[in-house]
Amino acid sequence: MGFEKFLFYVFATITLVAAGMVITRRNPVHAVLYLVLAFVSSAALWVLMEAEFLGIVLILVYVGAVMVLFLFVVMMLDVDVATLRAGFIRYLPLGALIAVVLALEIFLIVGPANFGLEAFPKPPPAAADASNTGDLGLLLYTLYVYPFEIAAVILLVAIVAAIRLTLRRRPDTKYLDPAQQVRVKKGPDRIRIVKMASEGAAAPAVAAPAPKQEPTE
Repeated sequence: MGFEKFLFYVFATITLVAAGMVITRRNPVHAVLYLVLAFVSSAALWVLMEAEFLGIVLILVYVGAVMVLFLFVVMMLDVDVATLRAGFIRYLPLGALIAVVLALEIFLIVGPANFGLEAFPKPPPAAADASNTGDLGLLLYTLYVYPFEIAAVILLVAIVAAIRLTLRRRPDTKYLDPAQQVRVKKGPDRIRIVKMASEGAAAPAVAAPAPKQEPTE
C-alpha cells in the first residue's frame, strides 16, 4: 500500500468518525466543531484526488465562513437540548427506517458491482500545465449551465423566504422610519421647547452649633 492510499484511508476514517460525532453529540457546539473537522478531512480527500480547487473552496467557503457563522448562531441562540430531545424516542422508529433505506441506496450505488476500478477505470494523469479550475468552469458554464442557473434561482428563493420569515415587526423594537425622516419640516417638527422651572427646593437650614459653656467655680 502506497503512501497516497494510506493518507486516503486516514482522512476517510477521520471523515466517517467526525460525521458520526456530528449526529451523536448532545452539545450543539461540539457537533458543529466535529462538522468542521469532517469538512477539513473531506477537503484533504479532494486534494488527494487532484481537485485542489474544490478542496480550497471547501476550506475557505464552508469552514471559513459558513461553519463559523453556524457556530456563532448556535452559541448565541442558547438551544434548549432537553426540548429538542423530548420526542427522540417517539420518532426513533421512523428515523431508523429512513437510515436503513439510505444505507441500502448507498450500497446499491457504490457497491462493488457499480463502483470500482472495473466500472470506472483510473483516469489518465493530467498534464503539468492542466488547470482543474479552468476545466471545472468550462463544464459548469457550458454543459451544466442550466442546472447551475436553476440552483442559483433556488438559492435566491431560499434567501428571500428566510428574510421574509425572520422580518417581523415587534411593538417593543425601536427602529427609524425613513419615510417620516424625509417628510420632516423646519419648525416644530425639528425642535420642541419645553419650559421647566429653574428654581429648586430650598435647602434645609443647618442649625448653628451651641456655644461652649465654661464650667463655673
